Amino acid sequence: MPRIQTTLAALAVNNKKGLIPFITAGDPDPALTVPLMHALVEGGADIIELGVPFSDPMADGPVIQRASERALLHGVGLRDVLQFVREFRLSNQTTPVVLMGYANPIERMGIDAFIASATEVGVDGVLVVDYPPEECEDFANKMQQNGMDTIFLLAPTSTDERIAQVGKIATGYVYYVSLKGVTGSGSLDLDAVAAMIPRIKKHVQVPVGVGFGIRDGATARAIASVSDAVVIGSRIIQELETTPRENAVAAVKSFISGVRQALDE
Repeated sequence: MPRIQTTLAALAVNNKKGLIPFITAGDPDPALTVPLMHALVEGGADIIELGVPFSDPMADGPVIQRASERALLHGVGLRDVLQFVREFRLSNQTTPVVLMGYANPIERMGIDAFIASATEVGVDGVLVVDYPPEECEDFANKMQQNGMDTIFLLAPTSTDERIAQVGKIATGYVYYVSLKGVTGSGSLDLDAVAAMIPRIKKHVQVPVGVGFGIRDGATARAIASVSDAVVIGSRIIQELETTPRENAVAAVKSFISGVRQALDE
């Protein structure tokens, strides 16, 4: 059974909710990426979303855009991100890793070459923001044939038709974007999220993770009450921006530990 499915199924059996933190590979420093991944796990993360730096991250707000810019200044590209996963897997064979990013770096590498490399280093899934479901059935099938999941985004504006399209080919989990706009924007409307999740679950058989706007343990716990998992990104990047480099790993572990505790209370 694929790692994502195994992880989320075990959480459901134990009546626990998934914690899925996001960091951008190479930010604030390439040497910190793998230690940060391990710190996230030690803090209680169930799945790691690892951002692939890209020069035009159109779905991301200013916080994650800055993280991409910093990583690109360090010269970090898709091949480096795959190498980070390889290093992580030397001592962690159980925590799922999902690469999150945009189509351009994958297309430049070549889809078949990317899938082969991702399989080899131990990637579990990919969320490609600008691969709509109607245009990437072949990609999703190839991913699944190689034991990897394709994660899709759904939004407050998603129609039942779009949700059904995603439901046909999504594996692993789907990521419900709780707000209109870019990452890190706006404030959560729990009632709106609670109303949307049953609509999604009518068409989608995999678990639903909710992200955008989750900033602390309290908001994570509130969202977890109506979803299968919570995704936290911008808030972690802000922690890295305001913490001295030598304290970054400990600060991120401490923050995630607090969120984990809130989810489990």
